[in-house]
Amino acid sequence: MHDFELDGRGSASAWEAVQWWAIEPLKSAGDGYRTRVKLAYSGTGIYCLYDCDDRVLTSSGLGDNQDLWKEDVVEAFLWTDERHPVYFEYELSPLGAELPLLVPNDRGTFIGWVPWHYGEARRTRRATNIRGGERAAGAAISGWTAEFFIPFALLRGLSNVPPTPGATWRANFYRIDHDAGEPALFAWSGGVGDSFHNINEFGTLLFE
Repeated sequence: MHDFELDGRGSASAWEAVQWWAIEPLKSAGDGYRTRVKLAYSGTGIYCLYDCDDRVLTSSGLGDNQDLWKEDVVEAFLWTDERHPVYFEYELSPLGAELPLLVPNDRGTFIGWVPWHYGEARRTRRATNIRGGERAAGAAISGWTAEFFIPFALLRGLSNVPPTPGATWRANFYRIDHDAGEPALFAWSGGVGDSFHNINEFGTLLFE
């Protein structure tokens, strides 16, 4: 696939041939909020497109590298090589704030590190779009979409990067929604229990 521009709506023609994958609620609090994701990759990086039904934009306007998981957010975890318990985590809020982290995970003890020399070819690209309401904290809306690109250059130092045809990565794709007060959790590969960092429950990506 060739690289393409992002508009937060998934308007690029490259997405047309890519199927949606469901991200299911882990608790009943998320029932009725359809959430789904598309994935694609080029020679330079991996693309993600999320589509989230919603009613309230629960966000106070947190900025980059803040605790985005405490408000509405989508997340992608990419574990490129199971021999090493280190993976990349990316979070994006509906208002466009991001949190990119490298996470070493020693049997459930983990911490995130933000990128160094984070620019040019090593910097992500991202865009979001709000539908059915205002792009503002607390707005009544009908949903939102998030689109981002993670360059392989940013993952330099991790094994199995860039992937070649036939390569596999472990991964998971999440959403957190706060409309009901208690966070509603969603996951592509379920069974993660009380932590999105339960890497043994990640699904598997096969690069074709």
